[in-house]
Amino acid sequence: MSATQEKRSGYGAGAKILSIGIASTGVVTFAYFSVASYALNDVDYKSISLLWSVLFVIVSVIYRPIEQLLSRTIADRRARGLHTGHPLRTPLLIQAGFALAFLVIALALKGPIQDDLFDGSAALYWVLVVAVLAYAASYFARGWLAGHQWFGFYGGLVFMEASSRLLFAVAVAIGIASGQTAVAMGMAAAPFVSLVVVPWAFARRPKVAAAEPESDEEVLDLARGGRFAVAVLCIMLAEQTLLNGGVLAADINATDAAVAGYVFNALLIARAPLQLFQAVQGSLLPHLAGLEATEGRADFNKAIKITILAIAGFAGAVALGLLILGPFAMSILFDDNATYGRLGLAAVAIGMGAHLAAGTLNQAALARDHAGLAAAAWLVSAAVFVAWMLLDVVSDALTRAEVGYLGAASLLCALLAVVYRRPDAPPATAT
Repeated sequence: MSATQEKRSGYGAGAKILSIGIASTGVVTFAYFSVASYALNDVDYKSISLLWSVLFVIVSVIYRPIEQLLSRTIADRRARGLHTGHPLRTPLLIQAGFALAFLVIALALKGPIQDDLFDGSAALYWVLVVAVLAYAASYFARGWLAGHQWFGFYGGLVFMEASSRLLFAVAVAIGIASGQTAVAMGMAAAPFVSLVVVPWAFARRPKVAAAEPESDEEVLDLARGGRFAVAVLCIMLAEQTLLNGGVLAADINATDAAVAGYVFNALLIARAPLQLFQAVQGSLLPHLAGLEATEGRADFNKAIKITILAIAGFAGAVALGLLILGPFAMSILFDDNATYGRLGLAAVAIGMGAHLAAGTLNQAALARDHAGLAAAAWLVSAAVFVAWMLLDVVSDALTRAEVGYLGAASLLCALLAVVYRRPDAPPATAT
């Protein structure tokens, strides 16, 4: 396949492959929790769910920056004809720094984490620590695979991770193992098992050619790479705030403790598509970085336009479905006493569309080296959302969260659209 053909097909084919892999992973992850709910009592299962939630937030925030950094850097170099000698030292140092920072904080707060989060369970605490450290390697591998546009291996990695985790729950369910700790250990083992795909991918890499030495200009500058990683870290923090800030604020303000659960259930409308959208993001950033490096402006803008139009159609269909069947569907899916309004659920669906469109514009900003401006847009939107949730402008916490999410996501999309229209950043010499 020629370089031109690869550029044209890489994004669509990569998104399709990753969508299948991540969708399958989502099903297997759901199966893990389903089997665990049958294998454990309610109290033990609640701790497993909490452990997963904490783990997912931490690794998304501190490790996805390096995944994005590697993906962008390697794709940019490959587009310029440099297929070997990709600079890995700086991403490794930053990733190790994030992992070390987590370890120091986790050890310093061992007592509160173990006692307050996990009801005194040392086993769950150490599973969290080991799992977070192990995911450093897993996310590094994801970025390396995405940068090379080896999306089949990327999908295989995440699928292996989910499948190996499920086996631990199955082992408890059929009596080979027993107890909460055995189920939880799957979270720590999964990122190690997933790395078995890396040697297969490594064997496919081009042999180092004498014509492609790693010169000083090609070594990723630590300060530049660090700024990019910190900007993406802020983006990840802001995104988690949009998804979880409403739940926490509802828990703080509401007189009924169950309201936070109602808010969480409503925002699941946004969470599930955002999970699948990681597949599009995983293939979109290296595709855009390659087009940016080769000055493929028309193709760059076309990829953004097609993605946003698809998102608009999807969000519109979801909103229409929720207007018709939303309250009925929520009453079937969740056994609670909440009353979910049609307009509120549709508002979340439209907000989800704005959130996904913002994610697309965000990848464009990262590819064009506007990471700092993108991070500012995310942080402003997250701060506005938290402020809205803490004010009693709308008395009903569920409605306040639905309206607030729509407003914050729309603001975010508008701010990133402004960033998208900015002129390209000057070309870097250290990528």
